[in-house]
Formats: sequence, structure tokens, C-alpha cells
Amino acid sequence: MKSLVSFAAFFFLLLYASGIQAQVTFKIVSFPGSTPQNATIFIAGSFNGWSPGDPAYTLTLNDANQPEITLPAGSGSIEFKFTRGSWESVEGTENGTFIPNRTFNYGNGQTFEITILGWEDMDGAGGNSTAAPNVHIMSEDFAMPQLNRTRRIWIYLPPDYDTTSTSYPVLYMHDGQNLFDVKTSFSGEWEVDESLNALYNQGYNVPIVVGIDNGGSNRIDEYTPWKNNHYGGGDGEKYTAFIAETLKPYIDSHYRTLVDAESTGIMGSSLGGLISHYAMVAYPEIFSKIGIFSPSYWFSDTVFSYTTEHFNPTSVRAYMMCGNNEGDSDMVPDMQEMATLLQNSGLSASNIRVKVVPGGQHNEASWKQQFSEAVKWLFQLTQGIEESPDKTKTGYFYPNPSSDQLYFKVGTLNQFPEHIDFIAESGTLIKTFDHCSTFPISIDELKQGNYIIQAYYKRTITNQMFIKK
Repeated sequence: MKSLVSFAAFFFLLLYASGIQAQVTFKIVSFPGSTPQNATIFIAGSFNGWSPGDPAYTLTLNDANQPEITLPAGSGSIEFKFTRGSWESVEGTENGTFIPNRTFNYGNGQTFEITILGWEDMDGAGGNSTAAPNVHIMSEDFAMPQLNRTRRIWIYLPPDYDTTSTSYPVLYMHDGQNLFDVKTSFSGEWEVDESLNALYNQGYNVPIVVGIDNGGSNRIDEYTPWKNNHYGGGDGEKYTAFIAETLKPYIDSHYRTLVDAESTGIMGSSLGGLISHYAMVAYPEIFSKIGIFSPSYWFSDTVFSYTTEHFNPTSVRAYMMCGNNEGDSDMVPDMQEMATLLQNSGLSASNIRVKVVPGGQHNEASWKQQFSEAVKWLFQLTQGIEESPDKTKTGYFYPNPSSDQLYFKVGTLNQFPEHIDFIAESGTLIKTFDHCSTFPISIDELKQGNYIIQAYYKRTITNQMFIKK
């Protein structure tokens, strides 16, 4: 979802700085005949946390009986859509299918005329669902006792879940509306299910994903552990406690999961990135795989002092990313500052990945592109390759670990491998050796880390786990 970063910047300028300011009036000049009589129409966007029924952003009728709203003076660009109070009743095409966000660049005061073509819940079928068959609504109203609310919960099960007895790692993700289904999304979907199914088809062992819908008008409160003088917030501690103390125990008792922290991750973007960071620090015994996309560290400086005082790096792997074209000049420096703080607090360089995406913007399209890489790295996914149990026939490589050279101990077959592949923990082929009859072989150019050595003989393939020091 879009963060409040851009709006925060221009609204701050509006209140506290001088310079050119401009208002904009959005006026709906046409809407479909299916629109209910006396319907209340709202605008939701990057300026109000994408709250679909925010009373402060209700359109009112002008003298020509047209719904309109004037936004506060500002600068820069915003994204938005119109709703009838919920994301189920968001605007769409004339057939009720999904449309991208509207955008507006502030100028010197103007009126912007809008035509609404259709509503997703009323015109046609409301758009076709894009959720894969292995995505399910676990509950429409799962209780959140910490917040005295309920919430829709999604669950993605790996394609082989129903045909195996395997237990799986679990990734918890925020903004569930935007993860699996374009029909429920309000700014595009991450395509989490398509991405994981594609990885599965490539041979990767993929995790269960639990998607938690955001709370609409409560999103800012729930995704922020600390208050902001302008935007409020501060219910993030309760929201995170809900995931750790209520939702996770339910998932672990009703699905085949690996329950330990080493097998449990949490991921989100924007304010969802901020609350994922908080979960990493507040619940190290629960979450160790942390996906922090385009984090809204701007919301409160307390995130830095809190991290300094409480962060435990023992088992954490943190994937941090943002684009260099996200509309906030501080986002990249803030992320890099936080990455430095984490490493200074003891997080090893091999357990943190920091990525600045050239041209990357603050939207689902950008986060979708990075998701597969992030989940492979966080969970160290491999393409179903395991170490072969018996090396007595074929032989084995030694010493293990090694920093520079590898030797080969010939087995009872009395032959050397014809071909050797070094495969990274992500499943990527790193280095190949052919016609290996002379040892030792040099591995100087391999980076430190875990590998699988895949050795090929005339009729046999073996796998050996290997650590490069």
C-alpha cells in the first residue's frame, strides 16, 4: 500500500513553511446508473492511509448536485480512488473490474473533473478473482482480543500441502487485501500466490503464508507502535501481540507448521515494514525472518532508540529494500542508517541484505518484483536438494568447511565425478567444474556461505552439503 510519506512532507510544509501552496477540488461529473440513490462517496488515498470510509474525506454535493471534495493545499503528487465506504465498493471499470490508482500532481489551484465508470460490487461480476486455488479465506471475522476487533485472514498453502505430511515454515504478512487477489486490492496485488507457485514449480520448498487484512481507518494505528504528532497511531504493540499471541498459536494448532522462530517470518511494506521491524525487535523468540519493504521509519524517531535498546540479533535474517524513486528523499538514507544500526548491534553481514532498487517506486508493483528474491533469501529456500545419505560408493569432498581448496575421497566405485556444480542456498548455480580427475580444486572465488555440491557420475548424482569459510 502507499504510505503517507509524500502527504506527510507536503502537509508539514503547508502548516509550517512558506512557499507555493495549492488546493485541488475533485468533482464527480458522471457516475454509473447502478450507483445507489443517496450513496455516500468517499475519497481514499496516500493522504489518509487509504482509509476507504474516512468521514473526513466524504464528498458533499455542490450547487450542481455533483459530489465533490477539496483537499488541503499541498504539493507533489498523490494517488487515490473513490469508494462508497469500503474496498468491496470501490470504483472500477464499466464492467466492475479492477482499475489502477488515480494520480494527481499539485499545481496552482484547480478543479479536477472525475468520471466514475463502475463499481466493483455492482457492475458485472465485480471483477474476476485472481487468487490461486491454494489460497483460502481462513476467517472473515477472526477475533483480535488485544484490539477488541475482528479481521479477515487469508492463508496460502503450498501446492503439495494436501498430498504430504510435511510441516512448513510460515510467513505472516500485512495488508492481506493486496497480497493474493486483485479483486480485493485497492492499489494492485503483490501476486504472492503466483510467485510462490512459480517457485514451487521450479522445485523450491515454499512456506505457508498468512495474510492479515489491514483495518482500514485503523491501519495507521495498528501498524505504528508509537504516536506521531500529526497522524496519531500507537496501537502497533497490541496488533503485534495479536499476531504473536493469538493468531500464530491458532495457525500452529490447525495447520502443519514448523513452530520455531527459525521457521517463522513476518513481512510488510511502508507502515507494514515499520511494524515488521518492530516485531523483529519485540518478539525475537517468535519471528526471525523479517521482510522490511520501503519502511516508514519517518513516522517516529523512537524506532531507532527502541532498536538500539532492545534488538537481539541472535537468529535474525533481515531483508530490507526500497526504491530510489519513492517520493521521499529520506527513505533510502533512513533505511541505510537503520541497517548500520542493526549491524553495529551485532547482526552479521551475512544475515542482512539491503537493496536499493533503481527507479523503484512506493507501490505494490515494485514490492511484487522483489518478493520472490526476498522470500528465497529469508527462508534459504532450496530446490528440493538434500544431501545424499551414502558416500561409501561414490566418495565425498573434504575438508568441510574449507576456505580455499577441496579434495575428493574416492569411494568403492573408484571413479572421480565427471561434472561438479556448486549451488548456493538460494538454489542458484554458482560454479561448475568439468572432467574433475585432478584434485585439489580451488574454491577461492566462492563467497562465504552454505552450498550444495552436486556431483555427476555416469549413472549417479550425489549431493553434499558444504560450508565455505
